[in-house]
Order: sequence, then C-alpha cells, then structure tokens
Amino acid sequence: MDSIQEKIDQLIKKLDLKPHPEGGFFAESYRSPGEIKKDQLDPEFKGNRNYSTCIYFLLTSEMFSAFHRLKQDEIWHFYAGAPVRLHLIGPNGIYKQILVGSNFDKDQMPQLIIPGGCWFAAEVSEENQYSLVGCTVAPGFDFQDFEMGKQNELIKKFPEHSGIIKKLSRI
Repeated sequence: MDSIQEKIDQLIKKLDLKPHPEGGFFAESYRSPGEIKKDQLDPEFKGNRNYSTCIYFLLTSEMFSAFHRLKQDEIWHFYAGAPVRLHLIGPNGIYKQILVGSNFDKDQMPQLIIPGGCWFAAEVSEENQYSLVGCTVAPGFDFQDFEMGKQNELIKKFPEHSGIIKKLSRI
C-alpha cells in the first residue's frame, strides 16, 4: 500500500500540479473557449472573461490555502482524501466553517458554493492526509479577480475572527 506522501507525489505528477500562490498545488483542467465580453460583465471586471474555468486543487495537512477572495462565485467539488475544511467570512463579517467531503452521515457535502466577495481559506481536516478537490469559477478565473488577504487588514475589519485569520493567513 502506498504511503500518504507517495499518494500525494503520484497525484502531483499525474495531474501535473504546480504550487499555487495561496498555498497547495493546482492545475487548470478546463477553460471554456467562449468569452463574455467586458461590456456584458459587472464594472469591477477589467477585460473579457471565459465563460468558466476549472482547476484541480490539492492540499496536504502540512499546508493551507490562505484567506483570499474572488470577484466571482467559486464552486468547490470534493474528489479524494480527507474532507477539506473551508473557513468563510462574508462581507457582513459572518463566519462559517464547512466540511466538504463525501461522508453524508457526518453532514459533509460534496460541493460548496463560495459567493464572490467572500473571504475564504481552506485546510485538510485530518492529520497526515491530503484533500483533492476541483474548483470551478464563472465567469472564468483571471488573476485580476484574485485578492490575497492581508492579515492585519483582515483582523482590523473582522477582529472577532482574529484567531482563524492568524492561523490561515501569510502576509
């Protein structure tokens, strides 16, 4: 039987995953050929966007996806490994913690929709494990729509959540 690290290494190789700026590893698996023109998008978008994009995203117990937000909605899909724990802070300051996984008896769901503008971070829910998920974004992802959370600014805005912000942010 393969060790967890061997399984992680196999997934990284098989899916051609690369390090992601927010933490973890990713590979874009789909980018729609069609585009939404800039004049059809909300004003905060600069330029055209593909209809949709999708990535594979891998986290291990030794890493986390730091607090960040997108302008558009993102859907997380669970594929393999341990459930992933997502931490969301809405623009109104309401905090939610949700497990995305496949054990329905433990109130896990295989998908989670993260609304655009919501700050979120993720971590593997079990020690010495990994989580493999897919993330779908529509309109399609562009790094212009990505904002990495700055720890001091997030704590200033959401002081009641300073503990989780300190745990899951880098800058």
